[in-house]
Amino acid sequence: MTSPTTPPAPPRIFSPARRAAARRRMQALQTREDAARWLAEDRVEDVLDRLSFLRHQPKRALVIGDEGGALAPVLAAQGVEVTLADVAGGDGVLALNEEAPYPVKGFDLIVSLGTLDTVNDLPGALIHLRHALAPGGLALISMMAAGSLPVLRSIMLEADGERPAARLHPAVDVRSGAQLLQRVGLANPVADARGLDVRFGSLTALVSDLRAQGLGAVLADAAPGLSKAALARAQAAFAQAADEAGRVTEHFEILTLSGWRA
Repeated sequence: MTSPTTPPAPPRIFSPARRAAARRRMQALQTREDAARWLAEDRVEDVLDRLSFLRHQPKRALVIGDEGGALAPVLAAQGVEVTLADVAGGDGVLALNEEAPYPVKGFDLIVSLGTLDTVNDLPGALIHLRHALAPGGLALISMMAAGSLPVLRSIMLEADGERPAARLHPAVDVRSGAQLLQRVGLANPVADARGLDVRFGSLTALVSDLRAQGLGAVLADAAPGLSKAALARAQAAFAQAADEAGRVTEHFEILTLSGWRA
């Protein structure tokens, strides 16, 4: 029996198996020269800007989810000893379960790029991350925030008609992010969000870019596939949302959380 003092288990929103599969698919797609990397490039630029502003010069860094391999080389060129990690592991990449204690610790910088928005126990994952930091270490976390993909959400509602299915992920907003940082004991917590607008010429291109950057659906209760009729409604909804050039502007809200281990 569960003790009255035992905290309830977190809701199972995401599937760890589907999450790992999506990351493996992303890793394979990122080997292509024409792979979409605009989200990774934006995140890496933001991380480097923040490190420069904070004047934090780490010696040991753990980088989680560096999908395009853009951040680790820059840090290494600055003399940082970098350990790479990802949900799915990989060649030279540590397989990391963020909802369990980290197998390696003592980092004075941990950067998480787009993986913590699909864990079931986000507070627990942040606690494990804090424990992996050395005293005085900095955590920088980038994840998709509430308000992302409004056009795709609208298109999927049109496609599903009277029986809408859960197809897109729930997400954390800035206020909740700030509260989480305080809750897990990170010092000098900061939460902020910025918008990124990207134009697409087709629904296929939008979905392809999402998959190539690890943003495909990994919900525990997978939605049924779209029928031919539903897909036709989705294509029509995309066309309806397009501008005179036949393109749709989709919005991505990127949440950044940062804090220090005292």
